[in-house]
Order: sequence, then C-alpha cells, then structure tokens
Amino acid sequence: MTLHIYNTLTRKKEAFKPIDPQHVGMYVCGPTVYDFAHIGNARPVIVFDVMCRLLQTLYPKVTYVRNITDVDDKINAKAKETGEDIRTITERTAAMFHEDMAALNAKAPSIEPRATEHIAEMIEMIERLIEYGHAYAADGHVLFHVPSMPNYGELSRRKMEDMIAGARVEVASYKKDPADFVLWKPSEDDVPGWDSPWGRGRPGWHIECSAMSRKYLGDTFDIHGGGHDLVFPHHENEIAQSCCANKTDKFANYWMHNGHLMVEGEKMSKSLGNFFTVHELLEEVPGEALRFYMLSSQYRSPFDFTKDGVREAKATLDRFYTALRQHKDVVAADVAAPDAFMEALKDDLNTPLAISVMHECLSAFNKDPSAHNKGVLMACANLLGILEQDIEGWFTGAGDQGAGGVDGAAVQALIDERATAKLNKDFATADRIRDELDAMGVVLEDGAGGTSWKLK
Repeated sequence: MTLHIYNTLTRKKEAFKPIDPQHVGMYVCGPTVYDFAHIGNARPVIVFDVMCRLLQTLYPKVTYVRNITDVDDKINAKAKETGEDIRTITERTAAMFHEDMAALNAKAPSIEPRATEHIAEMIEMIERLIEYGHAYAADGHVLFHVPSMPNYGELSRRKMEDMIAGARVEVASYKKDPADFVLWKPSEDDVPGWDSPWGRGRPGWHIECSAMSRKYLGDTFDIHGGGHDLVFPHHENEIAQSCCANKTDKFANYWMHNGHLMVEGEKMSKSLGNFFTVHELLEEVPGEALRFYMLSSQYRSPFDFTKDGVREAKATLDRFYTALRQHKDVVAADVAAPDAFMEALKDDLNTPLAISVMHECLSAFNKDPSAHNKGVLMACANLLGILEQDIEGWFTGAGDQGAGGVDGAAVQALIDERATAKLNKDFATADRIRDELDAMGVVLEDGAGGTSWKLK
C-alpha cells in the first residue's frame, strides 16, 4: 500500500509522491521558548515523530526540520516580567523542552534551526519581496501586501473580507490594506534588535519559518506540518511569503495538521485550572504513557485529554511490559512489522488501527513467546516509539519514568525480609510486610522465579 496523506491544502487524502524518492523533506513548526511546553504542544511533536519514523522506514533519507522560535514578543514580555536576560530564558526553556520531549520518546529532528541564527536569511527574503512588489516599508515596518497575491487564503479557505472582519483589531495607519501583515518591525532599546535596511528591528513571526525552511529544504519541499491552530494566519502567511519571494507555485506539496486538544471536555485554560504542562504531568505518569495515550486517537481528530485516559494508557502499556518481563530472556528476531500494521500507518497515520494490530501481536507473543513473535511486536513498537523503557524501571518507577517512584533498595529489602518470614512460616510478619508495601503503592507478584514488584 502506498503512503496516503490527508492534505489540508486540497482537503482530501492523496497518495504521497515525494519530489525526490531518495530524499524526503519535512518541516514542522516548533516551540516558542518562553515557558514550559503544555500538553497541546506535545501532540504535534509526537505525531510528526511517528511520521518521521515511518518515512525513514519507507525512504532512503529523510530530513526533518523543526525550528525553535527564540525571538518573539512573548519572550520579551517574560523577560520584563521576571527581570531575566532574554538569552537566559530562551536557553533554559529550550533545554526544558528538549528534556520533556525526550521523556515522550520523541527523537531529535535532523535539523533544529533557531530564528536568531537566521536573521540574514529573513532580511534577504524580505528584500526580494519588496523588489518583486509584494512588500513595502512604512514607519520602520515592512509589510506583506496581501492583495498582491491573488490566491491568498487557499489553505484556510477563507475569503478576504471574512479575514478582515474576523480580525476585530484596529488597523494600523501605515498599512496599505487591512489584511497586510508584518515581516519586520522596529525594536525598542530594551528588546532584541538587528540592523537592517529599514532600521534596527526584529522579524515578524511568519517570515522565520519561510526563511529557515527554504535554507534547509529548498524553495519547494514535501511535507509541512503543525497544529490545526496554525493554518491561519501562520501557515497561510508562510505560503504567501515563500511563493512570492521564491517565485514558485508551491511552497509545500502536502500540509498535515493535527487536531485541537481539549482537557476534560473544555478548552485548556489556566483560569479553568485545566492547564497542564508536560513537565508537571511527567511527575505523575511516565512520558511513554502520555505518548501512547496521544496515539490512541487519529492525529487529525480533536483530542480530549483526561487524567483517567492517561491512567488507562499506562495500564495498557503495563500489559505489554508484563509480557516482555515474563519472556525477557527471549531475544527478538530482526523482522519487519506486519503488513496490517504498516498499512494502518500508511493510511494517513492511522495510529489507533496500528495499535489494535499491536494488540494482536501481543496475543500472539503471549501464546507463543518465540523470537519471531517478539521481533514483530518490537518492530511495531519501534515505529510508534513505545516499549523503549527499561522493563523493571517501568514497573518500579525508577529512572526517568516520572515521579512516584520509591526507594527500590528499600522495597527489595522488605521483599527479602518477607521471603525469609515465609520460609520460617512467620505468616503474620509476611502479611504485615505485604500490607506495608501496599501502603507504599507497591504491588507484589509471586511467581516460580521469586517475587517481582511494580507500582500501582
């Protein structure tokens, strides 16, 4: 089965035909580094990590570019609020982002460009837009002139009058048209700025991705991804800038957007008390459980995040890890994932169907714990980015599995004491120790090979 992708641009599922079958290029909008990433930020990271893993299985070379926005008004506001240096904020926050995403088993992209390191490319692109009649300078600003692009709005399917009416903002006096958007703006002395032909200033948000994607993937590339909330205005504006500056009909051939994330049936909001960062959730549950939970829904669908849902995902993964624990001496064969699993992923990344195939593979492995069946199960897991943790660590909360872990040595000492009590037929002491461990959140599993344990 050929890989099919739902293309937001055409509103239909299409067979994927790369520009170069030997080298696929994908660009995904990354974080603005001013605070911890929230659970909604994690969804595109997980989705496009799986997409990258799939592409790497199907094609000889994949270049996955995900940017970091480290110049932005939100960052400037954070610096003024805290009194911290902007560079300190962006470096710390970027490091936190990398740590949290790694806990979700997300691999690093091939290239992770930073906006502040590509100002020259942005200025050069803006100069070309002015030269070609698509942009103009006014009052220290440079703006893209939207009416200069007849098919503006093609991605979001919005009419010009609707876009202007829906903005509900006062139109700046220096704009030729209400829909025109900023490519460059002046910087005050207390915010970052760079010298340019239009004075000291900084780039608008949209131009960043256009310049960086062009540098690493070319004028036209295969796949552009991001959250559904970026369709308008960010991705719409990227198309306008890039096509006009590069004189191309296409910026990206396929546009992929993951659906909105809700929390307990409502929009995530700090005022509602349902705003969760990945960092704080990792204190409660393993990152792999968050990842598995996200993949239980098709990426284009809206996703309603609940704490109960995460716990169910953790319990499901427990069953997979239990099988691996019971047959840990079996060495997995080097085999491919089954056709049914691959067909699910090739059908616009249908991860729920792929997971159902994985359950069938688990059943087969439990019935026949052969090297082949374990290999099949692990091949599926590798593509989804799960079952990557230390088996005992998964059950005991050791390592980076999330908080809630207990002192493993202390637990083992109590288990050994209980075993001695049972040998001495001191069942009262054995029961007391079991109750003590239960109060600690430790579940004992007695078997022929001894007693193992896991956290509730």
